[in-house]
Amino acid sequence: MVSLARKNLLEDFSRFLVAQLGITFAVSLVTIQAGLLEGFGRSATLLINQSEADVWIASSELRYFGLTLPIEYQTVIDAKSVEGVASAEPLLMQSAIWRRSETANIDPVQIIGLEPTGSLLPLRTVAGASVTELEKPYTVLVDQIDLDALSITALDQTAKINNYPAVVLGWTRGVKSIVSSPYVFTSLETANLYLNFPRFDEKEPPPTFLPLIEPSSRITYVMVKASPETSLADLKQRLKAALPNHTVLSSAELKLLTRRYWLASTSVGFILGLGAGVGMIVGVVIVSQILYSSVSDRLQEYGTLKAMGASDWYLYRIIIEQALWMAVLGYLPGLGLCLGLGMWTMQARAIQIIITPQLAIAVFSTTVVMCVSASLLAVQKVMRLDPAQVFRA
Repeated sequence: MVSLARKNLLEDFSRFLVAQLGITFAVSLVTIQAGLLEGFGRSATLLINQSEADVWIASSELRYFGLTLPIEYQTVIDAKSVEGVASAEPLLMQSAIWRRSETANIDPVQIIGLEPTGSLLPLRTVAGASVTELEKPYTVLVDQIDLDALSITALDQTAKINNYPAVVLGWTRGVKSIVSSPYVFTSLETANLYLNFPRFDEKEPPPTFLPLIEPSSRITYVMVKASPETSLADLKQRLKAALPNHTVLSSAELKLLTRRYWLASTSVGFILGLGAGVGMIVGVVIVSQILYSSVSDRLQEYGTLKAMGASDWYLYRIIIEQALWMAVLGYLPGLGLCLGLGMWTMQARAIQIIITPQLAIAVFSTTVVMCVSASLLAVQKVMRLDPAQVFRA
C-alpha cells in the first residue's frame, strides 16, 4: 500500500518535479563547491603527490610548496651522506617566460628542473620521447592540457624560454595544477641555464654546452627517499642535525602546509565555503516552500486525522517522510550530475572536482538535515490546527 506521505508527494506531479529540481540544484551546488575545495587542495600539492620522496628539504624561509627561497646543490651532496638515505635528488622550480615561436606573445610558465634518470619524480609521457631524453640540451616536456595555451601543435616544435630555445619533445598527462602556470619539465642543467643565466643578446647563437651544476648552483628542493629499514622520524632528525639551516618536512607535512596556506591564508576556502552555504540555504527555502504549500492544501485532511485521534507524532512522521523522499530523490540525480561534471572538467581543464565516499555521505547527510529542517518549519501549521475547523461551515 502506498504510504500517505508518498501519495501526497505524487498527487501533484508538476509541483513534485519542481521541488526535486530545486533540491537537485542545491545538492549539486553544495557537492561541487565541496569537491572543488578538495580538488583545489590536491591540485596545490600535485607535484608532491606525483613524487616518490619521503622527505623534502627546503630553505628555512619556506612558506608553502610554491613559495620558498633557493638552496645550494651542496645540500643534495650532504643529504646523500646521511645515514638512512636511500637516494636524494634535486628539484629546481621557478617561474619563467614562454615566448611562442610564431608570435611575440609571452606567457608565464613554471620551469621544473629534475634529473632525467632519477626515480623520485616519475613522469610518463603520452606522446613523443620519454623523460630520459631530456638529457639533450634545450629539450622540454609539457602537459597535454597546456598545448593550446602554449600554442604547441606538433612534436619537436621550438619555442623560447627566457630567450633560450626550447624544443618540445613530448607531453605528459595529468600534471596540470590550477594554482600554477603551466609546468615545463626539463633537465636540471637546462633549467639552470634558463633560470640562472639570463640571455640578453638574441643575435648570438645559444651556447652548445650547458653550464655545469656546481655545489654552489641554486636549486629549490632536495627530494629524499628513505631506506626500507629506516624510521621516517629518525631520518628527519638526522637530516635536521646535518642541515641545521634548512627546513626538513615529510611529504605529508609539506602537503598539509601547502593546503593550509591556500585554504586558510587566501580567499579560496572562504569563497568555496560560501558557495556551499548558499546552496544549503537555497535548498532549505525550496523544500520548505513546497512542503508548506503541500500542507496548506491539505489542512482539512490533517484536521480530519487530528479529529479522528491521530497523534502529533503520526502527523510529524507523514511530513518528515515526505521530506526524506524528497532528499533521496533529489540527492541521487544531483550526485550523478556532479560526477559527470567532474569527469568533464578534469578532461577539459584539469580542474578536479573530487567526490570522495566521505564527501558523498556528508552531502547526503546534509541533504537529509536540510529537508527535515524544512519539514519541521512546515509542520508547525498542522500542529497549531484546531480539529474543530474541519467541521465548520
